[in-house]
Parts: sequence; C-alpha cells; structure tokens
Amino acid sequence: MTEHPAITVSGLKVHFRTQLGAVRAVDGVDLVVPQGAFHGIVGESGCGKTTLARAIVGLQPATAGQVLINGRDRAAWQKADRKGFARAVQFIFQDPLGSMSRRQTVSQTLEEPLQIHGFGPTGERQARVRELLELVALPATVLDRLPRSLSGGQRQRVSIARALALNPSILICDEPLSALDVSVRAQIVNLFSDLRQRLGLTIVIVAHDLAIVREVCSSVTVMYLGRVAEAGLTRPLFADPAHPYTQALLSAVPSPNPRIEATRRCILLAGDPPSPSNPPPGCRFSTRCPVAIARCRDEEPQLRVVGHSGEAACHLADLTQNAKI
Repeated sequence: MTEHPAITVSGLKVHFRTQLGAVRAVDGVDLVVPQGAFHGIVGESGCGKTTLARAIVGLQPATAGQVLINGRDRAAWQKADRKGFARAVQFIFQDPLGSMSRRQTVSQTLEEPLQIHGFGPTGERQARVRELLELVALPATVLDRLPRSLSGGQRQRVSIARALALNPSILICDEPLSALDVSVRAQIVNLFSDLRQRLGLTIVIVAHDLAIVREVCSSVTVMYLGRVAEAGLTRPLFADPAHPYTQALLSAVPSPNPRIEATRRCILLAGDPPSPSNPPPGCRFSTRCPVAIARCRDEEPQLRVVGHSGEAACHLADLTQNAKI
C-alpha cells in the first residue's frame, strides 16, 4: 500500500477583501510534504508564509484549492471529526505567552487538551502531563507556575508540550523561534529535531532564519508574494539555488567559516516587494530581479524541475543556476 504524503496542498489561494480590492496573500500554492519530513517555509515578511501555515490547518479559510492531510481532505475531515483532526495535527504559535491563558498554571495548560479529549481519569492525565514535561526537558517544578513567571524558552517548551499532548503526527509551527534569544533558539531547534526522530513527527516550520533552516530542515519552500519561487531538498537547493530570489536570500546569510564569509557577496535587491493586492504581470519578482528579460514581465513562470531535482518558477532557471547573479 502506497504511503500518502503527510501534507499535499493543491492550488491553494487565500484572498482577503479590502476596500482597495483583494489582497492575494496566498495565490495558487502547490506543496507536498512527505511523511517524517522537517520542512521549512521561508521568504520575506509579507510573502504569505504564515497565512499558508494557518490555511493548512484550517485556522484561515481558503478562497480556493485543496489541502490533504495524510491523504484525507482537510476541510471534510475537520467538519466530520474536529477532535480527530486535532489529534492528528497541531499548530504551534509564534507567541507562546499569547497562546496560553495567563490564569492557568503549566499543569492546567497541559491537562486541558487531555480533559477535552477524554484522556482517562485524573491520575492518568497527571502522569501524561509529567511525561510531556520530560519530553520537552522541563522540570516538574514548573507545574504550579503561571506563564508570566517562565522564561521565553520555557514558555515555548510548554507550548510544544501542549501540542504533543494528543500524540499528533504533524506539527505546523509559525515562527516558533523569532521571539527567542539566539542561544535559546538553538536549544528549541535541537528539541524539534530530537522530537521528530523520537516520535516520528512530520514538522513544518515557518522561519526567517535561513541558517537554522539549512541545518535542520530536510526540505524547503521559498515563497515570494504569495507564490512558490523555489522548492526542493534543502542541501542541494541551498548549495545551488536556481531562482534569483533564492540566490539573493541566501547571499544575506552569514557563514561561520571566516574564509567563506570574507568572500561572501550580498546581492542587494532594488525597491520593495510589490503590493499583494496588485501584483505585477508576468513573474512577480521581475520588478526587482537583476536578470529579468521581457518574457519575465509578460509571462508568469510555472514551477518546473531544475538541476538540483527541486522546482523553480523562473524562465531563466537553467541559466542562473551554477552562474550566480
């Protein structure tokens, strides 16, 4: 029996109506995340990363398109069995303090989903709470503390523990590292990697830090102005990006190797990204791309297979790859 991908997104669109017209936050995204993958979604602020993540789990209604979770239609699954869907897929928010009740102790926060889903008597629930703390490397002394008395790293660990309470197979994480110090960020990244291996999780993480994505993610999707610019396995894509936008993003990532850092050339893009309510015709990156030609401004490129066996939406991908802009 063929195993379904953990997540399959087809033609997904999320448009917001405003007085000035529709804002095309996500505008026709296709995405496949295999079972057990650690998948990163990256791009500039406003490119649609968070909206895509929220739409995958149904926190944001889609305008068009389909999302399959483990081969099942997400919308139909949520409608027929919302609790069952919640046991399979969990979402971790960017701000752990904002996602928790400030009046509940850590113990109450972790026990609440177990109570809602009828997880055994009180003794079993409390044992599960202690097990969750061990999973995220928190001491039992935090059980009676309120969120405001915890550090940022501890709050995020509690948020992760709560997401794991129902034994989900998929975690969708919206910028879970952005509010943390650099040292704490590394600890949380290591925790995600450890949990993925120990529990067989599929993890999708929205992130700005490309250095972290390069180290921990097995695959990556690069977004620009609501569309996928490039996608593929992380190592070959980062080593030889095909899309000029991906090349520009990666050129801004510092290297820990002094010799490489001394020769690193940062690609500066002219201007700001266009408005998602009025994207340019043709390639959406053409207004900032240093190698754009007339075809780029007239014809929108489609994702196609490129040299590193990933996909890129660029008319010039075969020329720009291995010959960086």
